[in-house]
Amino acid sequence: MSDTIVVEALPILAIAPAQLLRGNGILSQLPQYLLRYGHKALVIAGENANRVTASYFETTDLEIIHAPAIADCTDANLAMLRQIIDQEKPNVIVGIGGGKVLDTAKLIAYQSKLPIATVPTTGATCAAWTALSNVYGADGAFAYDVTLNRCPDLMFVDYDVIASAPKRTLVSGIGDAIAKWYESSVSSGSSDKTMVIAAVQEARILRDILFQKSADAIANPNSPVWREVVDATVCLAGAIGGIGGASCRTVAAHAVHNALTHLHQTHGTLHGEKVAYGILVQLRLEEFQGNQLATSSRHQLLKFYQEIGLPTSLADLGLSQVTLAELEQISAIACQLNSDIHRLPFSVSPSQVLAAMVSTTSPMPVTV
Repeated sequence: MSDTIVVEALPILAIAPAQLLRGNGILSQLPQYLLRYGHKALVIAGENANRVTASYFETTDLEIIHAPAIADCTDANLAMLRQIIDQEKPNVIVGIGGGKVLDTAKLIAYQSKLPIATVPTTGATCAAWTALSNVYGADGAFAYDVTLNRCPDLMFVDYDVIASAPKRTLVSGIGDAIAKWYESSVSSGSSDKTMVIAAVQEARILRDILFQKSADAIANPNSPVWREVVDATVCLAGAIGGIGGASCRTVAAHAVHNALTHLHQTHGTLHGEKVAYGILVQLRLEEFQGNQLATSSRHQLLKFYQEIGLPTSLADLGLSQVTLAELEQISAIACQLNSDIHRLPFSVSPSQVLAAMVSTTSPMPVTV
C-alpha cells in the first residue's frame, strides 16, 4: 500500500516586477522596451505626468494612444479605459504617475489581460511595484482593493523624473513605507513562516534606513542618499508586501487611512500622510493594552515626523475643526467587519479608535 502524499496549496506570491530599470534619464529607453510587446501602447497618466514625460514618446516607432488624464482609480475611469482598449486594441499598457494613476493602469491591464509597464513620477508610494490596486468612489472615499495575479512586467524608476516632483511627495512616501514595520511586526512578528519572517525583517531594515537617511535625502534631492531613500519607498516597501503576502501589508495604520478618506476635508492630504498619522493611532491602541514599547515607539516617531514634516495630529491633517460626529463616523468605518484593523492581536472598539485619534501627541499613556 503506497503512502498518500498530501500537497498543501500555498498562496501564490506576486513578489516583484519582472524587470526593474533604475537610473537618471533611464526613461528614454522605455519605448524600445515596449516594442517587445507590439507597436501600439496605451499611456495612462495624470495631467502633470503627461506633461513631464511627453518628450520621451516624440521619436519612436510606437503608436502612442494617450488616455484622458486620470486623477483617481474609480469604476467610472476603469469603464472609460475599457472602451478605449476595446476600440484601440493596444499591445501594452503604460502607467505613468502617482499611486492612483498606477493602480488604475495596473487594474485595467489585469482586467484586459495586457502587459503593463509602470513609471512612478514621485517617491510617494510603492504602487509601481505591487500586485494590488485600491479603488475609490466618485466622492474620493476608499471603496475596495483588488489583488492582482502578478506585479508589473516592466518598472522604470527615473530619478530625474522623481526629483522634479514636490518634496512633499517623498516625505509622504516615507510615511507610507515606514508603516511596513509597524504593521507587519504586529500582524506577523510571531510567524514561523520563512517568507513572512524575511518580510518582517526587511521591514525593520526599511525602517532603520528611513530613520537614518530621510532628513539628509529630503535636503539633497537627486543626491546618492536621496536615491537610496527613493529606492526604499518605491521598491523595498513593495518587495516586503510581495515576499510576506497579504499578512505583511496593512493593519491599523492603513485602516485609519481608508476611514479618513471618507472625510472630504482629508482629500488634500496625501496617502502617506494619512498612513503616517495612522501609525500613531495604531501605537496608541497598543498603548491602551499596556504596551510600554508602543509608547517609546510613538515618541520616537513623533520626533522623526517633526524633523521631516509628517503630520502628528488631526490638526496637521487639516481637521482642526472636525466634529465629534465626524470622528465617530470615521472610527466606526475603521472598525467595520472587513477592516484590516482586526489584524491587531486584540479587539478594538470605535470608542478606542476615537480616543487614539485625538491623543496621538499625548506625552503619557492612557488607559481606555
